[in-house]
Formats: sequence, C-alpha cells, structure tokens
Amino acid sequence: MYTISIENIIYAPADFTGERKPVFAGKSPFHRQLYLFLREWFSDSATYRLHTSGSTGTPKEIIVRKEQMLQSAKGTCDFFHLKKGDKALLCLPLAYIAGKMMVVRALYAGLDIYPVEPDGHPLIRTDIPFDFAAMVPLQVYNSLQAEKEKQRLSRIKHLIIGGGAIDETLDAALREFPNSIYSTYGMTETVSHIALRRISGAGARSYYTPFPTVEVALSEDNRLIINAPLIADQPLLTNDIAELRTDSSFRIIGRIDNVVNSGGIKIQIEEVEQVLHPFITGNFAITSISHPKLGEAIVLLIEHPDNPVHVKKNIKKLLPRHQQPLLIHVVEAIPQTGNGKIDRSAVKQLAKKINLSSPTTGYMY
Repeated sequence: MYTISIENIIYAPADFTGERKPVFAGKSPFHRQLYLFLREWFSDSATYRLHTSGSTGTPKEIIVRKEQMLQSAKGTCDFFHLKKGDKALLCLPLAYIAGKMMVVRALYAGLDIYPVEPDGHPLIRTDIPFDFAAMVPLQVYNSLQAEKEKQRLSRIKHLIIGGGAIDETLDAALREFPNSIYSTYGMTETVSHIALRRISGAGARSYYTPFPTVEVALSEDNRLIINAPLIADQPLLTNDIAELRTDSSFRIIGRIDNVVNSGGIKIQIEEVEQVLHPFITGNFAITSISHPKLGEAIVLLIEHPDNPVHVKKNIKKLLPRHQQPLLIHVVEAIPQTGNGKIDRSAVKQLAKKINLSSPTTGYMY
C-alpha cells in the first residue's frame, strides 16, 4: 500500500480514509481537493472515474482501473528517472487527468509533492527548485513574462507541458533553456500522455516519440490509432489527424472535427491558428459558420484587438486566400474549458450568433 509525501510530510492511507480529523486543516481549498482525491484513491474501489475536458463537445465519463493509472505513472517516472524524495510541483486542476496523474506519479515513485493553487502564475508563490512539474502552455507563457518567474521556471529539472498546443513563439522561447522541457501528447482516454517531444536543448524535436510500451498507426483517414495495452484495454482511434514516420514518431496536424470545408477546400483550423499566433496579441479562435455559396466560411473570433487594422493586414499577408477569415468578430471572451483549452463547441455556437450588421464584424472579401 502506497504512502504519499506532501510538503515533506509522509501520510498513510488511514489519514484519508479513517475517522481521524481531516488532514490539511486550515490550508487552501486546493489542499481540500487533494484530500478528496486521495480519499477516493485509497478507497477499496479498484477503479476511478475520469471526465474528458469537453473541448469539442459534452464531457464524457470514463472508468479506468487504478492499476492503469499507475502504469501510466510508471512510464513517465521511468522516462525522467524520477525517484523517491524528488520534489514535484502540483499546479494543475485536480478535476482533470493532468492534475490527478501528478498525484499518482508522486504515489508511484515516492515524490514529495507541493500543491500550489492552479492559476496563470504558479511560480509566484514558490521558489523551490523542483525536480519535476507539469504545466499548461498559458502558465509557461505567463512565467516567461516576469524575470523572477522565468528564473524559477529554468530551475525545474524536468518540465512537461500539455493540455494545449504550443505555438512557434513559445516553442522558440524555450529552445535555449538549460533544463529538460518536453511537450506531451495524450488525453483522458489514454490516462495522460503516451508520447513526448523535447523542446529545449540540442535534443529538441518537432515530432513526438511514443513510450516503448505504446504502438501507433494511422487509419484510412489519417487519424492516429493508439495501442497501449498497459493503460487501455482496446486500441483507441483518436480524432487527431497525424503524420507518422517509419520510426513511429509523429506530429499532430489537427482534429478531424476541426476541418472546415470552404468552397470545396478542406482547411484545418489548428494550422490557421498556428500561423496567426505570433502576430495576434490576446486570445482568439478560428471557427466557421454556414455560408450559402461556400458551404462553410472561416470566422475569426478575437478578444478586443489593440489594432484591428493591423490584424487584417497580417491575415492577408500570412494566409492564402482560401484560409483567410471571411469574417472577423470581436468578442468579450473566447470560451474555454476548465483546463484552459478552447471550447470549440461553445466557440462555434458563439459564431452562429454573430450579427452581420454589427460594427465589430469586419468582412475580409
């Protein structure tokens, strides 16, 4: 039976499942969430209920075996040679798989885990030189904007980044960092990541490499198929369109449900966003609306741009005509899921409500 080290204090299962006074009394609400997770983990049940992020639709409930979660943790801990007593930062929401798996890794390898309330600046409140941490791209981006946080980021021995795409600007900013930084690929259905891509140092790569226990292939429509018998009972056909090399490394082009057919030309939303990211300040999203002539028309939703004219000029300069948004619309906020991903379903619904006569809507052609 596993124990867990939290902020250099060892806790036993009975600390969470018995009738004792709850641990973490007087600490943060995030500590309370950690307590509830561990209470369920140390219960007699051999399974655990997970929920997908809901970035492309209604969140789904998935039931996995705790042993599968431990096998996932083993893959990560073995890869980074994490060992008992290594300090790990927990700064991701425990409602999602990424946060839960940080705790399971601590349980598996005996890591000493430090909970920090998940927000955009997790390194403001701690100066511990962590051996291991997981963050979403927004947290990393924000940490780069302040020198103190940037220094703390560079002192994390192994940093993994997941939960969203890493654009070219962030990728380039991390290239020269002295520590080990990786982008992850995975999902709730695969119990966290099944492949890694190094971002920093001489070993930086543009393709993901799956763990040795994982096999990948492509379907007829170029969707990635994952066969990971230690963490999933059946091969998984994903909705991710991928390019696969003969050595099993791969890169993700986008999701099949994010393909827009405009005038007979198929456009991958993520590819358009990737081109625009370095040139648009603030949050934005590419989506589509029905169009009588084109079938579907590309739409750019953007949160109050500093210079709308500059945005339009960049779009015309950077994108081929068939990828340029037919409409640009300013919105108060880009809908996001609880773990910071663009809520594609909500974005599409927001686009459907656009008033084409509104002064905040600009026509590209």
